[in-house]
Amino acid sequence: MSEFSHWNEKGRPKMVDISQKDSTKRTAIAQSSILLKQELYDAIQNAQIKKGDPLQVAQIAGIMAAKKTSDIIPMCHPIQITGVDFHFEYQERNNGFELIIQAEVSCKGNTGVEMEALTAVTAAALTFYDMCKAVDKSMVIKETFLLRKTGGKNGDYVAQK
Repeated sequence: MSEFSHWNEKGRPKMVDISQKDSTKRTAIAQSSILLKQELYDAIQNAQIKKGDPLQVAQIAGIMAAKKTSDIIPMCHPIQITGVDFHFEYQERNNGFELIIQAEVSCKGNTGVEMEALTAVTAAALTFYDMCKAVDKSMVIKETFLLRKTGGKNGDYVAQK
């Protein structure tokens, strides 16, 4: 018998059976960020990005990614997400700006939504980059991490800052 939960007795990967876990309300908030130059920030503020509003498209991509997480992360269960929302905030930095991207994902189910929130902010960051690369290819996508989660057997979690 394997000591790892996602491996069977033959040492092969398996999806864990969550049918015995309680169905509870669960939420997760994840964050990612992107460093960008003043020139790009100004172009966004002046609606000069040829592909359109990068935040709107990034938000839609993030929502779609949250819904498809189990299709791309092998051991994630398909879950019925009850909500996905985003918060974007530009913070001025020395030579430009940092765009903070947060996604909150919720469900009522037998397993959490941490992976869905992390996938959502990652897809949003990549989409923002794609929307803006014609103006600034030097953008840097920074850390992606779980800020907070609620619900489930292991209880709540808040990242230490």
